[in-house]
Amino acid sequence: MRMRKLSGWLMKPLYNWRLREKLFVMFLLGGILPLLFFVLYSYLTIRSELSDQMVANSASTVAQINSNLENKLDTYTKLSATVYLDSTLRAYLTNDYSKDPSLFVDAYKYINNSFVNMLTTNPDIDSMSIYINNDTLPADDLFIKKTDETFRGSLAYKSLSGSFGNVRFVTSPSEPDTPPMFTLSRMLNINSMNNAYGVLTINILESDIFRLMEKESSDKTVLIMNEQGIVMSAKDKSLLNQPIGLPDVFPAGSGGRFDSTYNGEHVLVVYNTTKYGWKSVSLIPYSSFLSKANLAAKRIFTYAIASLAVMALLIYVTARLFTKRVETLVGMMRRIEKEEFELTDIRPLGRDEIGQIGNALRKMGQRLSSLISDVYKKEIDKREAELNVLQAQINPHFLYNSLASISSLAIRNADPRMNKMVTDLAKFYRISLNKGKNTLSVHEELQLTRYYISIQQVRFGNLLRVHFDIDDAVLPCPIIKLTLQPFVENCINHAIWDHERGVNITIRACRDGSDIVLKVIDDGMGMRLRGDSELPQSGDNLSGYGIRNVDNRIKLLYGESYGVSIFSRLGIGTTVSIRIPGR
Repeated sequence: MRMRKLSGWLMKPLYNWRLREKLFVMFLLGGILPLLFFVLYSYLTIRSELSDQMVANSASTVAQINSNLENKLDTYTKLSATVYLDSTLRAYLTNDYSKDPSLFVDAYKYINNSFVNMLTTNPDIDSMSIYINNDTLPADDLFIKKTDETFRGSLAYKSLSGSFGNVRFVTSPSEPDTPPMFTLSRMLNINSMNNAYGVLTINILESDIFRLMEKESSDKTVLIMNEQGIVMSAKDKSLLNQPIGLPDVFPAGSGGRFDSTYNGEHVLVVYNTTKYGWKSVSLIPYSSFLSKANLAAKRIFTYAIASLAVMALLIYVTARLFTKRVETLVGMMRRIEKEEFELTDIRPLGRDEIGQIGNALRKMGQRLSSLISDVYKKEIDKREAELNVLQAQINPHFLYNSLASISSLAIRNADPRMNKMVTDLAKFYRISLNKGKNTLSVHEELQLTRYYISIQQVRFGNLLRVHFDIDDAVLPCPIIKLTLQPFVENCINHAIWDHERGVNITIRACRDGSDIVLKVIDDGMGMRLRGDSELPQSGDNLSGYGIRNVDNRIKLLYGESYGVSIFSRLGIGTTVSIRIPGR
């Protein structure tokens, strides 16, 4: 029910549109919607394919970066393990040189040879150092350095908290005279996990790590971050040792993709995780790889707009040609409605269906003209004649009864009431004749009825008691003349069954919606009807004939929905209802 009301509400404005507008809108929508769907589908398809291709390429790229990064980290870790497990080095670093200071010369020879060999075989290492707590061993500030407050405040030292001899990696930001460094730090505590005899640091230029992903960072942001989400290597060096700055948390798993926002831009994030917990992350702005899709969509949209313009023009011309002929048909129908049946001045509309309708309308107009002239006018003349005949049938009947009353009164005795009776009779005929017109106002009809009652009261005296209940609003309305008189006459002739009590007659007139209802109500002997509102048969009964006469005249003039209805019960009385239009 709600859907029906909604659809009715949406379609209601279309009902008042012209046919041309409806056709134009419907055809245009029928062409526009598939076209827009095609543009949208093409754009989404290209976007999806480019996204999938970019995801596949980026996933392959970060996987390769991860592989190269793991190899480097494995190399540095193994190198630190060599130092960590070197017992000779440990002995030199923990020896007490206060008794014989000359012994540290052998220590430095061994340390120099070992570190130089490691640096020679690993040219990407910038420097190696061991920070010691042994005050008896002099520091050369190259390979051997003292664990001072400066070192304890460094990121490399702080990262060793809770490491228990495991490797830690940090990135040092660039300084005025020093480029950013990628530092491996490891606590040398093989004898005692809680008491380290030194800290190994291996410094690699961060640029050597970034070189693994430099080629991929031209049109996107590629970076390496540790397990805490801290950036270890990136093209933008200001990001080093900073959180990655994504609002979304990386999903669980070693690799994958998700959408996020970076620096206020919608980006595609593709990542892969190394066995060390580090992640290679690629941040690709959608605008970079969807530019081709947007360009293709703009071209398709341009072609669609051009096609739409041509389509709209063709649809408008077609709708105009079609509806113009339909408007001609409507004009022909309106002329026929106005009884203008000569349509020869309208040019032919073609041989299609519309043209056939136009030819049929011409023929129909000619046929209607013939029928109206031969049949319709004759029927009107016939009805007018019937009205005149029915009206003429009433007057002699009443005249006969009136004259009989006057004769009876004159035979009995000479009475001055005779003058009044004759005067009322004259007034009655003056109104009833009405200059030959068939209708008069309700006011005049009531006055005519009063004259008739006045005449009859001369004869019946107090046996005839008449009451009027009239709504003043109906008095100016037109009514067929001699509508009420036959029913009052019927009450006098048939309703009086007790010559001592007589009869009460009530005449009412009021509005019922747009109609007028007149009622003649008596408390006489009543009658038996086959139906509640069926009229009595006419036969030779003049009263019955007068009732049917009134009903026929009303129906002839106003239509079948108007006329006379009767309700009667023996011993109770009769109610006659007369319905006429209230115009």
